[in-house]
Amino acid sequence: MALLQNLPQVPDTLRGRTVGRSFQAVFLLALTSVLLLGAFGLRLFQLQVVEGDRNRQLADTNRIRLVPKRPARGTIFDRNGKILAGSRLSHTVSIWPIALPRNQWPMVINRLSKVLNVPTDEIQKRLEQAGYESIESITIARGISPAQATALAEYTNELPGVRLEAEAVRNYPNGDLAAHVIGYTGELTDEQLKARRDQGYRLGDVVGQMGAEAAFESTLHGAWGGQQVEVDSAGRIISILGDKPATAGEDIQLTIDLELQRAAEAALGTREGAIVAIDPRNGAVLAMASWPTYDPNIFTTRITEAQWQQLQGADHPFLNRSLQAFPPASTFKIVTTAAAIESGKYDPGTVLPTYPYIQVGGIQFGDWNRAGFGPLGFTGAMAWSSDTFFYQVAMRIGGPTLIEMTPRFGFGHKTGIELGAEESAGLVPDDTWKQENLDTPWVIGDSINMSIGQGFMQATPLQVANMFAIAANDGYKVTPHLLKDNEEHRNWKESIELSDATIDILHRGLRQVITGGTAQSLNVPHLPPFAGKTGTAEAPPGLSHAWFGAYAPFENPEIVVVTFAEHSGGGGGAVAAPMALKVLEAYFGKTQVAEGTTP
Repeated sequence: MALLQNLPQVPDTLRGRTVGRSFQAVFLLALTSVLLLGAFGLRLFQLQVVEGDRNRQLADTNRIRLVPKRPARGTIFDRNGKILAGSRLSHTVSIWPIALPRNQWPMVINRLSKVLNVPTDEIQKRLEQAGYESIESITIARGISPAQATALAEYTNELPGVRLEAEAVRNYPNGDLAAHVIGYTGELTDEQLKARRDQGYRLGDVVGQMGAEAAFESTLHGAWGGQQVEVDSAGRIISILGDKPATAGEDIQLTIDLELQRAAEAALGTREGAIVAIDPRNGAVLAMASWPTYDPNIFTTRITEAQWQQLQGADHPFLNRSLQAFPPASTFKIVTTAAAIESGKYDPGTVLPTYPYIQVGGIQFGDWNRAGFGPLGFTGAMAWSSDTFFYQVAMRIGGPTLIEMTPRFGFGHKTGIELGAEESAGLVPDDTWKQENLDTPWVIGDSINMSIGQGFMQATPLQVANMFAIAANDGYKVTPHLLKDNEEHRNWKESIELSDATIDILHRGLRQVITGGTAQSLNVPHLPPFAGKTGTAEAPPGLSHAWFGAYAPFENPEIVVVTFAEHSGGGGGAVAAPMALKVLEAYFGKTQVAEGTTP
């Protein structure tokens, strides 16, 4: 007790300060604890509630990966079962966006760009389009070279999130043969992707861009499949959790005859123009050649800027000239003849004088031989293609009668072929069109020019072939088509209601073109008798266009051939007719071989 009493006494003021400081320390400690627990709670709430779905997805995708399976594209065959478009195995490179944090992708993209020779901004754009948290692979390059595949394998450790795998890519075994008919495939553009997302298409998906590839895309494409797999930290597959097989696209068979197509392209050579061959009995397109052309195989790999610029050249190799409109020239005299007889203003036996020219309103409209041909009937005028004969016909029947007959032969609207997106409707001019476009009325000179397929009249080689099919079919129009089927021929036919007298005149006149008219050089003994018509169109400021159309055999036609040489500078008989002869020789030579006879 004495000891305690001897201890120094703490002043009351100091004792109060000590108690206060202790209370502050406890309060601060408690406050800090509350704040920390609150922060942890808030973060936990954010992770589990606010971002719960995203974080669960990230957790799963650390070990679960979706591997999409692209469907194999359907094969395109010709009418005899020969492959026009198939597939071959190649290497494809893709990236898996969610495999890496956003800040690690630039290094990978730079390395990948150097190996593949693909601009970094292009890879970056695809990555951003998909989203950094996408669990689907995004295709970066197809059909890479063996050297590139080897380089990618060597840099595996430096390219996390990058996949190299074997994939079927489009292959065109015949190169540029029938390129405009078959078309090509390519990756979806941004606009196409927006339009087709609801149809199951994905970023980097491949679709038909032209020709049959585009026309029959829904049949050829198939449906995606995929695997859900479990992977380890290195991205190696541990197990397959689920598998949905991809559905391959369906094969299609076209009406095209590959060997006749080859003959048509050989006949056309390097002339700008087109050749069309159809079966007049049902409209099946047997050949459709256009030059210049391109090799669709270049689109199965990354196309270079130099290649693309070449394909955009002045000669327009993408353009299918079989479906583009030009003045049909004297082939159109088939329509003028039909309009004249059907109008009732001309008897089938009518004979008219012909002249070096006819003058109307101070303008001279000359005959092509600058001399006239003397008196001619309809068959003789067709045989010699007398312009002044048909000028007189047009002046008498009038523009409205000629214009009314023209659409009945299939002009002025699309034919119905499956390549409608690439097809021109052509032009059948009339007073309304001229007033709206040129602010001038229709005059008699317009009727005169139209009567010989000149002036404002425009038609495609396929439409001209359809016109010849009507003559071959005794007045029935067919629907040109590319997809082969087993429908009855009559289901493809539609009568345009021509009289027997008109049909007889057309047959005899077109036959006389070959036997003693502007194409008598084609009256050869090794082919069955056939009928045809030449045409030469003025095409300022360039050289003239050359036309020829034919159907054979004459008594029971089974093929129509139309040849067109753009700005050839020669006449239809000299330039276009010999091309048609080569196609007919190929067709009937093949037929004879198939029947076991000597070509």
